[in-house]
Amino acid sequence: MEFIYEGVIEAFWLLFNMDEETISAISVTLKTSTIAILLSILIGFPLGFLLGFFDFPFRRTLRLISDTLLATPTVVIGLLVYAMISYQGPFGEYGLLFTTEGIIIGQTILALPIVISLSAAAIEGMDRKLFYTLSSFGLTKVQMIKNVIWELRHSLLAAGVTAYGRIIAEVGVAMMIGGNIKYDTRTITTAISLETSKGMFSMGIALGLVLIGIAFLVNLSLNFLRKNARQF
Repeated sequence: MEFIYEGVIEAFWLLFNMDEETISAISVTLKTSTIAILLSILIGFPLGFLLGFFDFPFRRTLRLISDTLLATPTVVIGLLVYAMISYQGPFGEYGLLFTTEGIIIGQTILALPIVISLSAAAIEGMDRKLFYTLSSFGLTKVQMIKNVIWELRHSLLAAGVTAYGRIIAEVGVAMMIGGNIKYDTRTITTAISLETSKGMFSMGIALGLVLIGIAFLVNLSLNFLRKNARQF
Protein backbone atom coordinates (compact mmCIF):
# COMPACT_ATOMS: atom_id res chain seq x y z
CA MET A 1 0.00 0.00 0.00
CA GLU A 2 2.97 2.30 0.57
CA PHE A 3 3.67 2.72 -3.13
CA ILE A 4 0.07 3.82 -3.69
CA TYR A 5 0.34 6.41 -0.90
CA GLU A 6 3.63 7.70 -2.31
CA GLY A 7 2.16 7.70 -5.80
CA VAL A 8 -0.78 9.86 -4.70
CA ILE A 9 1.55 12.35 -2.96
CA GLU A 10 3.79 12.57 -6.00
CA ALA A 11 0.76 12.85 -8.28
CA PHE A 12 -0.41 16.00 -6.47
CA TRP A 13 3.16 17.32 -6.65
CA LEU A 14 3.17 16.84 -10.43
CA LEU A 15 -0.17 18.58 -10.81
CA PHE A 16 0.57 21.55 -8.54
CA ASN A 17 3.97 22.08 -10.17
CA MET A 18 2.46 21.90 -13.66
CA ASP A 19 4.75 19.07 -14.78
CA GLU A 20 5.41 19.58 -18.50
CA GLU A 21 4.77 15.98 -19.56
CA THR A 22 1.58 15.73 -17.49
CA ILE A 23 0.22 19.04 -18.82
CA SER A 24 1.08 18.00 -22.39
CA ALA A 25 -0.99 14.78 -22.10
CA ILE A 26 -3.93 16.71 -20.62
CA SER A 27 -3.67 19.37 -23.34
CA VAL A 28 -3.59 16.81 -26.20
CA THR A 29 -6.57 14.96 -24.70
CA LEU A 30 -8.72 18.08 -24.34
CA LYS A 31 -7.74 19.37 -27.80
CA THR A 32 -8.44 16.16 -29.74
CA SER A 33 -11.61 15.25 -27.80
CA THR A 34 -13.12 18.73 -28.06
CA ILE A 35 -12.52 19.07 -31.80
CA ALA A 36 -13.79 15.50 -32.38
CA ILE A 37 -17.02 16.09 -30.46
CA LEU A 38 -17.68 19.36 -32.32
CA LEU A 39 -17.21 17.57 -35.67
CA SER A 40 -19.41 14.65 -34.62
CA ILE A 41 -22.16 17.04 -33.48
CA LEU A 42 -21.90 18.98 -36.74
CA ILE A 43 -22.31 15.77 -38.76
CA GLY A 44 -24.39 13.70 -36.32
CA PHE A 45 -27.21 16.08 -35.40
CA PRO A 46 -28.49 16.51 -39.00
CA LEU A 47 -28.28 12.75 -39.57
CA GLY A 48 -30.03 12.05 -36.26
CA PHE A 49 -32.72 14.55 -37.16
CA LEU A 50 -33.13 12.86 -40.54
CA LEU A 51 -33.56 9.43 -38.92
CA GLY A 52 -35.86 10.64 -36.17
CA PHE A 53 -38.02 13.17 -37.98
CA PHE A 54 -38.55 11.88 -41.52
CA ASP A 55 -39.92 8.59 -42.81
CA PHE A 56 -38.17 7.13 -45.88
CA PRO A 57 -37.15 3.72 -47.31
CA PHE A 58 -34.45 1.85 -45.32
CA ARG A 59 -34.83 4.27 -42.40
CA ARG A 60 -35.19 1.43 -39.89
CA THR A 61 -32.19 -0.39 -41.40
CA LEU A 62 -30.02 2.72 -41.10
CA ARG A 63 -31.19 3.22 -37.53
CA LEU A 64 -30.33 -0.41 -36.73
CA ILE A 65 -26.84 0.03 -38.18
CA SER A 66 -26.30 3.20 -36.14
CA ASP A 67 -27.48 1.49 -32.93
CA THR A 68 -25.24 -1.52 -33.63
CA LEU A 69 -22.18 0.72 -34.06
CA LEU A 70 -22.74 2.07 -30.53
CA ALA A 71 -21.11 -1.04 -29.11
CA THR A 72 -18.15 -1.15 -31.49
CA PRO A 73 -14.90 -1.56 -29.50
CA THR A 74 -12.52 1.38 -29.79
CA VAL A 75 -9.70 -0.88 -30.97
CA VAL A 76 -11.83 -1.92 -33.95
CA ILE A 77 -12.37 1.73 -34.88
CA GLY A 78 -8.66 2.28 -34.40
CA LEU A 79 -7.84 -0.68 -36.65
CA LEU A 80 -10.17 0.52 -39.45
CA VAL A 81 -8.86 4.09 -39.35
CA TYR A 82 -5.28 2.79 -39.19
CA ALA A 83 -5.88 0.73 -42.34
CA MET A 84 -7.30 3.77 -44.14
CA ILE A 85 -4.58 6.31 -43.21
CA SER A 86 -1.52 4.04 -42.98
CA TYR A 87 1.12 4.56 -45.61
CA GLN A 88 -0.31 1.69 -47.67
CA GLY A 89 -3.93 2.80 -47.22
CA PRO A 90 -6.04 4.93 -49.60
CA PHE A 91 -5.42 8.10 -47.52
CA GLY A 92 -1.81 7.37 -46.64
CA GLU A 93 -0.50 10.21 -48.80
CA TYR A 94 -1.97 12.79 -46.37
CA GLY A 95 0.38 11.77 -43.55
CA LEU A 96 -2.33 11.47 -40.87
CA LEU A 97 -0.90 8.43 -39.10
CA PHE A 98 0.65 9.21 -35.69
CA THR A 99 -0.75 12.74 -35.66
CA THR A 100 -3.37 14.49 -33.53
CA GLU A 101 -5.42 14.97 -36.72
CA GLY A 102 -5.55 11.18 -37.12
CA ILE A 103 -6.72 10.81 -33.49
CA ILE A 104 -9.44 13.40 -34.12
CA ILE A 105 -10.69 11.44 -37.16
CA GLY A 106 -10.84 8.22 -35.15
CA GLN A 107 -12.59 9.85 -32.18
CA THR A 108 -15.10 11.55 -34.49
CA ILE A 109 -16.00 8.18 -36.03
CA LEU A 110 -16.29 6.71 -32.52
CA ALA A 111 -18.63 9.48 -31.33
CA LEU A 112 -20.82 9.67 -34.46
CA PRO A 113 -23.11 6.65 -33.78
CA ILE A 114 -23.74 7.91 -30.23
CA VAL A 115 -24.71 11.39 -31.40
CA ILE A 116 -26.86 10.07 -34.26
CA SER A 117 -28.72 7.40 -32.27
CA LEU A 118 -29.36 9.51 -29.15
CA SER A 119 -30.47 12.58 -31.11
CA ALA A 120 -32.76 10.40 -33.30
CA ALA A 121 -34.23 8.83 -30.14
CA ALA A 122 -34.84 12.28 -28.63
CA ILE A 123 -36.70 13.43 -31.74
CA GLU A 124 -38.72 10.20 -31.96
CA GLY A 125 -39.71 10.54 -28.31
CA MET A 126 -40.89 14.11 -28.68
CA ASP A 127 -44.53 14.81 -27.89
CA ARG A 128 -46.39 14.65 -31.21
CA LYS A 129 -48.63 17.49 -30.07
CA LEU A 130 -45.70 19.80 -30.69
CA PHE A 131 -45.69 18.87 -34.40
CA TYR A 132 -49.40 19.67 -34.66
CA THR A 133 -48.97 22.93 -32.75
CA LEU A 134 -46.10 24.06 -34.97
CA SER A 135 -48.01 23.01 -38.09
CA SER A 136 -50.99 25.12 -37.03
CA PHE A 137 -48.76 28.22 -37.05
CA GLY A 138 -48.18 27.84 -40.79
CA LEU A 139 -44.40 27.53 -40.39
CA THR A 140 -42.16 26.49 -43.27
CA LYS A 141 -40.23 23.22 -42.99
CA VAL A 142 -37.02 25.07 -42.13
CA GLN A 143 -38.78 27.09 -39.40
CA MET A 144 -40.38 23.93 -38.04
CA ILE A 145 -37.01 22.14 -37.89
CA LYS A 146 -35.46 25.11 -36.05
CA ASN A 147 -38.28 25.09 -33.51
CA VAL A 148 -38.04 21.33 -32.97
CA ILE A 149 -34.26 21.61 -32.39
CA TRP A 150 -34.80 24.45 -29.90
CA GLU A 151 -37.44 22.49 -27.98
CA LEU A 152 -35.13 19.47 -27.78
CA ARG A 153 -31.94 21.42 -27.08
CA HIS A 154 -31.34 19.82 -23.66
CA SER A 155 -31.77 16.27 -24.97
CA LEU A 156 -29.55 16.98 -27.99
CA LEU A 157 -26.85 18.51 -25.81
CA ALA A 158 -27.10 15.46 -23.52
CA ALA A 159 -26.35 13.29 -26.57
CA GLY A 160 -23.23 15.37 -27.25
CA VAL A 161 -22.09 15.21 -23.61
CA THR A 162 -22.57 11.42 -23.53
CA ALA A 163 -20.43 11.05 -26.66
CA TYR A 164 -17.77 13.37 -25.17
CA GLY A 165 -17.57 11.18 -22.08
CA ARG A 166 -17.03 8.15 -24.31
CA ILE A 167 -14.20 9.56 -26.44
CA ILE A 168 -12.24 11.36 -23.73
CA ALA A 169 -11.75 8.09 -21.84
CA GLU A 170 -11.01 5.85 -24.84
CA VAL A 171 -7.55 4.38 -25.34
CA GLY A 172 -7.75 2.16 -28.43
CA VAL A 173 -7.95 4.88 -31.07
CA ALA A 174 -5.44 7.18 -29.38
CA MET A 175 -2.92 4.35 -28.98
CA MET A 176 -3.20 2.88 -32.49
CA ILE A 177 -3.60 6.07 -34.48
CA GLY A 178 -1.60 8.48 -32.33
CA GLY A 179 1.28 6.15 -31.55
CA ASN A 180 1.65 7.55 -27.98
CA ILE A 181 4.39 10.02 -28.99
CA LYS A 182 5.67 12.07 -26.04
CA TYR A 183 4.74 15.80 -26.15
CA ASP A 184 2.91 15.23 -29.43
CA THR A 185 0.16 12.57 -29.56
CA ARG A 186 0.30 11.18 -26.01
CA THR A 187 -3.11 11.48 -24.32
CA ILE A 188 -4.16 10.94 -20.71
CA THR A 189 -5.26 7.35 -21.26
CA THR A 190 -2.23 6.30 -23.32
CA ALA A 191 0.09 7.98 -20.82
CA ILE A 192 -1.57 6.11 -17.92
CA SER A 193 -1.15 2.83 -19.80
CA LEU A 194 2.52 3.51 -20.56
CA GLU A 195 3.53 4.86 -17.15
CA THR A 196 1.81 2.01 -15.32
CA SER A 197 3.60 -0.58 -17.48
CA LYS A 198 6.90 1.14 -16.55
CA GLY A 199 6.03 1.08 -12.84
CA MET A 200 5.75 4.92 -12.72
CA PHE A 201 2.55 5.06 -10.72
CA SER A 202 2.79 8.73 -9.72
CA MET A 203 2.14 10.16 -13.18
CA GLY A 204 -0.46 7.46 -13.85
CA ILE A 205 -2.30 8.43 -10.65
CA ALA A 206 -1.99 12.16 -11.43
CA LEU A 207 -3.49 11.68 -14.88
CA GLY A 208 -6.09 9.30 -13.47
CA LEU A 209 -7.19 12.01 -11.02
CA VAL A 210 -7.53 14.49 -13.88
CA LEU A 211 -9.52 11.97 -15.93
CA ILE A 212 -11.84 11.28 -12.99
CA GLY A 213 -12.31 15.04 -12.55
CA ILE A 214 -13.24 15.46 -16.22
CA ALA A 215 -15.59 12.45 -16.05
CA PHE A 216 -17.24 13.97 -12.97
CA LEU A 217 -17.81 17.29 -14.76
CA VAL A 218 -19.18 15.47 -17.83
CA ASN A 219 -21.63 13.46 -15.71
CA LEU A 220 -22.60 16.55 -13.72
CA SER A 221 -23.40 18.33 -16.99
CA LEU A 222 -25.31 15.29 -18.23
CA ASN A 223 -27.47 15.12 -15.09
CA PHE A 224 -28.17 18.83 -15.33
CA LEU A 225 -29.22 18.53 -19.00
CA ARG A 226 -31.41 15.48 -18.34
CA LYS A 227 -33.09 17.25 -15.43
CA ASN A 228 -33.84 20.26 -17.63
CA ALA A 229 -34.99 18.04 -20.52
CA ARG A 230 -37.61 16.42 -18.26
CA GLN A 231 -38.94 19.81 -17.21
CA PHE A 232 -39.69 20.92 -20.78
